[in-house]
Amino acid sequence: MKLALRLCYMPLLNRKVDYALLILCYLHHKIEGACAREIAQRFVLSRPFVANILKDLCQRDFVASHRGVKGGYLLKQQAAERTLADLIDALDDTVQLAECNTTPADGCCHLLDVCPIRVPIGEVHQRIRAVLEGVTLAELFQQSTMEAPVQLGLSKCEK
Repeated sequence: MKLALRLCYMPLLNRKVDYALLILCYLHHKIEGACAREIAQRFVLSRPFVANILKDLCQRDFVASHRGVKGGYLLKQQAAERTLADLIDALDDTVQLAECNTTPADGCCHLLDVCPIRVPIGEVHQRIRAVLEGVTLAELFQQSTMEAPVQLGLSKCEK
């Protein structure tokens, strides 16, 4: 009898951060900006979910919004120079490799005082954090290609 091995993983980026990266990349390549409907259609996502992410990105100064018939969202110029760590911190709790990497770590685990790997895991956590702080959004977006959707007649925002 064969046993199937199922690999499980925990992604470093949650779905909200993952989709925020897609949205920001799209806006990076679409200089004139875009509306939530257009972005949602481009990535086959829920428009309310995209709108909520865009609202959060506006509040955290990654994008600017403008109202009206030709309204939509634009990537702020300084957003591209912000880091992947900035985005994660803005939209989610900070990345933690283990619960005990937080300060204060009191009460996170009953083994806290005797754990032999707490310090080494803390060092790995710091390395990961340093990588995230060293990668700008511009670096991510410059390595990507984004084909704009074909637009016939009215733009998707005007419909």
